[in-house]
Amino acid sequence: MEFYLLAGVLMLILAAEFVNGWTDAPNAIATVVSTRTLSPRTAVILATLLNTAGAFSGTAVASTIGKGIIRPEAVDLITVAAAMIAIISWSVFAWRFGIPTSESHALIAGLSGAGLAVGPGVLLWGGWSKVLIGLLFSTILGTCGGYLIAKIVQILFSSSPASWCRKNFGIIQICSAAFMAFSHGSNDGQKFMGAFSLALLLGGAMTTFAVPFWVVLLCAVVMGLGTSLGGMRIIRTMGDRMVKLETYQGFSAEASAASTIIFASWLGVPLSTTHTIGTSIIGVGLAKRVKFVRWNTVSHIVWAWILTFPVCGFVAFVSAKVFHLFGLAGMGVFVAVLLILIFGCERVVPFFERPAAEGAPE
Repeated sequence: MEFYLLAGVLMLILAAEFVNGWTDAPNAIATVVSTRTLSPRTAVILATLLNTAGAFSGTAVASTIGKGIIRPEAVDLITVAAAMIAIISWSVFAWRFGIPTSESHALIAGLSGAGLAVGPGVLLWGGWSKVLIGLLFSTILGTCGGYLIAKIVQILFSSSPASWCRKNFGIIQICSAAFMAFSHGSNDGQKFMGAFSLALLLGGAMTTFAVPFWVVLLCAVVMGLGTSLGGMRIIRTMGDRMVKLETYQGFSAEASAASTIIFASWLGVPLSTTHTIGTSIIGVGLAKRVKFVRWNTVSHIVWAWILTFPVCGFVAFVSAKVFHLFGLAGMGVFVAVLLILIFGCERVVPFFERPAAEGAPE
């Protein structure tokens, strides 16, 4: 029975990693598609390859997720399963409305909520302090970095012909998009490796926490597969509906976000790549003028960010409780109810209207 439970949990983690590649990784290529620098097909291939490569760049973030958020010795496989159910449910729900969510925060909230179903003593402040640092990184460094880089570019190339800027920054933006995709893999790609390794430890397949090479390879390939199957709803929201981007702005946003993410990955800080590229796009919009940012779309995205922690924590908590009390049958009923809510929610939850494709402000 333990073997089948472990196999089921590992499949859930891979499903969550696939959803990560499907709904989160497209953020890395949103700007290069929106500026028409690359076609969606070419951009997806670029993101798939570079996300996969980035996932091999280290395991510091994976270690923070696997043994820094909750006490591994105090939880079980049901805890991890409940966390994955919360992540998949919330991410698919938001994807239906084209709202980009943070799988990073969903994972952290899911693990914490499921852990709290065991008891409050399972949370580890050391890992959570890195999460809070990540929030500051993604918000402050993303916005300020995007603003500063865009301003510098505006000053340096203010007298250059518009056609020259579009052509040359288009070429440079391909490089920054590749950098962004690599950085996404280096941080987000590692998070589910940590969850996968934690499940192996809890299932008795390992005696100490480690991230084997085959786990890195498997998770990287699954995330890349998810990215390759698209995510145009997310790309449209991030690349077109927040700010109508020009090539120099796309480059500025990607350079700011990728640098922030790589720095965080080096420190082992799990941050939201969605937050980081989102705030960087806002920063480059502000560098032109405040009304250049479509604040209605931004408000939808910000609310989704805010709700990720409580919603995923609550769903994971309830999932863990149901599984412990009623077993696999109870979990099946609970998941069925979640699916009904997700796919019948458009009229029930008008708050999450799909952002309108507004015209660019003057």
